[in-house]
Amino acid sequence: MSGAQGGDLNRNPPRPDRLDHAEGASVPLRSHVREAQPRGAVINGNHPIDQAEAAERFIAAPEHERMHDARLWDLRQKRDRQMHGIAEWEDLRRLASEIKEHALTHLDHYLEQFEANARANGIHVHWAQDADEHNAIILSLLRDHSVKRLIKSKSMLTEECGFRDFMAESGIEVVETDLGERIQQLDDEAPSHVVVPAVHKLRSDVAAVFARTLGTDPDDDDVHYLTEQQREKTRPLILDAQAGLTGANFVVAETGTFVVCTNEGNADLSANTPSLQIASIGIEKVIPRLEDLPVFVRLLSRSALGSPITQYTSHFRGPRRGGELHVVLVDNGRSERLGMEQFWTSLKCIRCGACMNTCPVFRRSGGLSYGATYAGPIGLIIDPTFNRHRYSSLPFSSTLNGSCTNVCPVRINIHEQIAGWRKVLAETHELPLMKKVMMREAGHLLSHPALYRAAIATADSALKHLPRFMVYNRLNTWGHGREVPAPPRQTFHEWYAKNRPTGQGEPT
Repeated sequence: MSGAQGGDLNRNPPRPDRLDHAEGASVPLRSHVREAQPRGAVINGNHPIDQAEAAERFIAAPEHERMHDARLWDLRQKRDRQMHGIAEWEDLRRLASEIKEHALTHLDHYLEQFEANARANGIHVHWAQDADEHNAIILSLLRDHSVKRLIKSKSMLTEECGFRDFMAESGIEVVETDLGERIQQLDDEAPSHVVVPAVHKLRSDVAAVFARTLGTDPDDDDVHYLTEQQREKTRPLILDAQAGLTGANFVVAETGTFVVCTNEGNADLSANTPSLQIASIGIEKVIPRLEDLPVFVRLLSRSALGSPITQYTSHFRGPRRGGELHVVLVDNGRSERLGMEQFWTSLKCIRCGACMNTCPVFRRSGGLSYGATYAGPIGLIIDPTFNRHRYSSLPFSSTLNGSCTNVCPVRINIHEQIAGWRKVLAETHELPLMKKVMMREAGHLLSHPALYRAAIATADSALKHLPRFMVYNRLNTWGHGREVPAPPRQTFHEWYAKNRPTGQGEPT
């Protein structure tokens, strides 16, 4: 699904005669400050991602942080207005969750049904066990057809598989057709959000990228100018491509068809301009029947962007006349995740990004700080399934406030799974030494009430008298970005002992 790009697109206030959704309901956002764009997490082999360090750099760019937070909160508010306008909203969420749960618990049946019906429709169906096999299958298809340039629409699965880099190493040029993805491609960055890939950028950032790569005026950051320049430079590449690739939002087993939802129509360009069409699809995208599809279509765009429906909802049933259509069904760890009793329901995700738009950590730290294909709350429960060690710090980048679970259109218990991953990582010795020591000592302290009360009294007294350099040191992570609260005059235990009703016992 494609969506808005740089975080400060200039919008006019909604007019009374405009519909109260999408752009017509957006808060006008405009940045007048030019500021260097902070980059994402440092990738150092298989070492754990330091999301906190990358987030600190993003926060140190106040205009980027402000615009990112405002843009995503605007999407969350529009989502809420759509939700309140549909009386059966919770029924839709419940039904969507049940459909996905049924499909996932009968996944083998529905995948085989899709394959049989798709083949009957003239579609070539391939199976890929992992990212390497996915990339190899597509490369073989491209070489068989002497393809030198491939155009593609947004696909988080191909990001997951490292598809673009692999194709570049193999001599195949890949051109992104989604505006946000194209911005990120030209800037040699991954998407920072599953729906709005360049939302972390200011308009001045986009102007700088286009000036460097497309030769545009670096001082002109008008969104219409930038969009038109990108279109004029990219359209010839699209028309000259020999193959097109899309993802899929939903796969219908009953009909052997798949559905792609976009707002720019770029999936239709990628699918219909060249004669060779390829679709990369995760096996979890399957749903049983065509009549199930409207449930998800009603939820998807409302949850993602606060609009009733995407501009394009394209159904692909078979190859166009004179062309070929290939579908690559990809596992890449999904079967293994399906066997995880505590975490398998993360496969219900429909990639709407609602959990990202509401998350206070994501909104203020930017998606690239996570150093993974999937950022935000959903990423915290998906990424460790790909590499437990590399992403061992991510489940701790959450306040566990539960807002992500509340907005999820398929009712994934995201915050509970984040807490579950913290426990798993502790039990499998994936915590850093300092965190392990601190957690062990905290557990001991909290399990002995008398010792806890003594420690609190000592700490309160120390905070009143210690010099600042001793309080704000390397071990005090709370004090890195905020002031430590002044100690209270008395603890709750002391207050209760003094004010407890007659006949009540001591607090434990």
